[in-house]
Amino acid sequence: MDCYTANWNPLGDSAFYRKYELYSMDWDLKEELRDCLVAAAPYGGPIALLRNPWRKEKAASVRPVLEIYSASGMPLASLMWKSGPVVSLGWSAEEELLCVQEDGVVLVYGLHGDFRRHFSMGNEVLQNRVLDARIFHTELGSGVAILTGAHRFTLSANVSDLKLRRMPEVPGLQSAPSCWTTLCRDRVAHILLAVGPDLYLLDHATCSPVTLPGLAPGVSSFLQMAVSFTSRHLALFTDTGYIWMGTASFKEKLCEFNCNIRAPPKQMVWCSRPRSKERAVVVAWERRLMVVGDTPESIQFVLDEDSYLVPELDGVRIFSRTTHEFLHEVPGEALTRAPGDPGQGLLGTTAASFGKCFLDRFPPDSFVRMCQDLRILNAIRDYHIGIPLTYSQYPQVLVLRRLYPLAIQICEYLRLPEVQGVSRILAHWACYKVQQKDVSDEDVARAINQKLGDTPGVSYSDIAARAYGCGRTELAIKLLEYEPRSGEQVPLLLKMKRSKLALSKAIESGDTDLVFTVLLHLKNELNRGDFFMTLRNQPMALSLYRQFCKHQELETLKDLYNQDDNHQELGSFHIRASYTAEEHIEGRVAALQKAAEAFNKAKNDFAAKATEDQMRLLRLQRCLEDELGGRFLDLSVHDTVTTLILGGHNKRAEQVARDFRIPDKRLWWLKLTALADLEDWEELEKFSKSKKSPIGYLPFVEICMKQHNKYEAKKYASRVGPEQKVKALLLVGDVAQAADVAIEHRNEAEMSLVLSHCTGATDGATVDKIQRARAQAQKK
Repeated sequence: MDCYTANWNPLGDSAFYRKYELYSMDWDLKEELRDCLVAAAPYGGPIALLRNPWRKEKAASVRPVLEIYSASGMPLASLMWKSGPVVSLGWSAEEELLCVQEDGVVLVYGLHGDFRRHFSMGNEVLQNRVLDARIFHTELGSGVAILTGAHRFTLSANVSDLKLRRMPEVPGLQSAPSCWTTLCRDRVAHILLAVGPDLYLLDHATCSPVTLPGLAPGVSSFLQMAVSFTSRHLALFTDTGYIWMGTASFKEKLCEFNCNIRAPPKQMVWCSRPRSKERAVVVAWERRLMVVGDTPESIQFVLDEDSYLVPELDGVRIFSRTTHEFLHEVPGEALTRAPGDPGQGLLGTTAASFGKCFLDRFPPDSFVRMCQDLRILNAIRDYHIGIPLTYSQYPQVLVLRRLYPLAIQICEYLRLPEVQGVSRILAHWACYKVQQKDVSDEDVARAINQKLGDTPGVSYSDIAARAYGCGRTELAIKLLEYEPRSGEQVPLLLKMKRSKLALSKAIESGDTDLVFTVLLHLKNELNRGDFFMTLRNQPMALSLYRQFCKHQELETLKDLYNQDDNHQELGSFHIRASYTAEEHIEGRVAALQKAAEAFNKAKNDFAAKATEDQMRLLRLQRCLEDELGGRFLDLSVHDTVTTLILGGHNKRAEQVARDFRIPDKRLWWLKLTALADLEDWEELEKFSKSKKSPIGYLPFVEICMKQHNKYEAKKYASRVGPEQKVKALLLVGDVAQAADVAIEHRNEAEMSLVLSHCTGATDGATVDKIQRARAQAQKK
């Protein structure tokens, strides 16, 4: 095992660090890295170089070249830089290259050099220019921090949802800080900067001085800062040659190391491993690399050429013109932590395969899974692919390199569910396909549909959204035709300003909520006339919008009826308005007048006449209230007459009945009921004798009995006609006389009715009389 540990370098008694070669770089750089702007993405990501940046010694006519390489040095993209001077480069979490220009404009490019978008960091940055910039990562996404020529900071914590924050002014800052960095604490991005021996922490509202616990005395300046990959730890290099390491909360000091070098380092980054208790910082000068931690000793390497450090989740990548290496802490369990070197991984799995044979009941699942993972890591580490992921970084890998066949083979090898594996890769391929602007929209849409078909988990609306983002609106519309879910089609169509098409799709779906969404969008987008004309061509949408207006926008509903010459509905609208919107009688009558005119135009004579009668009734009720007092308004004609009778205004009641042509039968019923409620029996008797009753006298009997007045009821029972005589006598309780009348009429039904009212104890004679009458009738 000597060869296995030959390049293990101890740091203290409990930790070992190893540096091994990932690739021999073959990118044929013609300039030193120090002469380029450099940015490398984490997780084995690509490397961006901007050659010939703006330097005084370079000819102004020489255009810079932006080049993107894989981690193995394979070229991915190259383009002439035609925009303004660039201050800084950086990669986002989605592996998009952010190029921060001197004027504050940030240009965003894809992994293969395709231009995505641009945004500005604000007018203040434009006026004062950019001195320095940082691209950083937080839980919210990837952010950009700017130091302007006015020595003020501007920050956006998420470039995907750009919200600029101007940080507070630092007191006494007259020149650029000696060093600065970004910190993410409690999901909020901060700026940490050094001004001489002082440290300041900026958030969106305050500038707070910072004191480091346990810092060695004599520090007059901080020369370099480094935040760990997880943003939990902080390291600072002082002008005394000391490196202070502690928590990013400034509450705890981890250690302090004297490297005996006072020259400012080129780079300083953290080198740690997940779930490891060891903490180390890697410091790089021109030709020296030093690993320091919580021990008096350090590990030192000689750098043969200009190099660049890339912090990773579990180590540090180091690349130069000729080599690409990985420096990391050696895991305590070489197998379970899966060594980064493919050869050692193979050696570990071979040993494990041999050793598990000596274990009883050893579950093979974890071993098989580890072998699969290592084979995949070895496959993507291949020079032509150039993604040197370690096992700790493996879960973070994304399909961004357009290596679709290999990605599909890996999914099939791992037997991933189609939705989680192949479908996602095909969707990513389709999003790339829509960016090929040299192919017609028809051909691209056909090719995507032939490849994807009805693959589960693939959203055509997402692909269409990417096409629209690339400026290919017609292609996006063609792709949406393949989207089976209308709820996914409609929002994008609205975004593309194809609102009428969106309305048609929403109506086809039968989803009323979706139709309402489109209608409200159309209402805000179109002028009133065009909006109404659009509705006229879509009856279902018009009906739904009317229902909405009935509850929310009554005036708009009236305009709809007017435009459609729908006089019937317009009349109904004015009827409702007269009762809900108008408070004063004049306004109500005016609304009813409009309703009557609308009904006349609709040739609805009945509704027009009823409306006119209602206007007359309202005017009459107002007059009655003014003359007699009491409450008459909003009563029906019947209730108005009843109220007048109850108030003793019989003549006025009869006049109202004549004016509104209430039939005599109905009027007698109203008066009978009202006088009985008043228990005005004398007036009721006078009323019954005023003329022959059109309703007969049985109702008088019934009403009196309802009021429990048998005495009055008997007065009217004698006046009831022969056909209702028996019923009236039974109502007043005269069973014997009812039996005589029934026998006289020889009516079997009446005799049965009388028998049903007889009781055995008191009405025995009556029962015998009826039975004898029945027997005699049967003999005849």
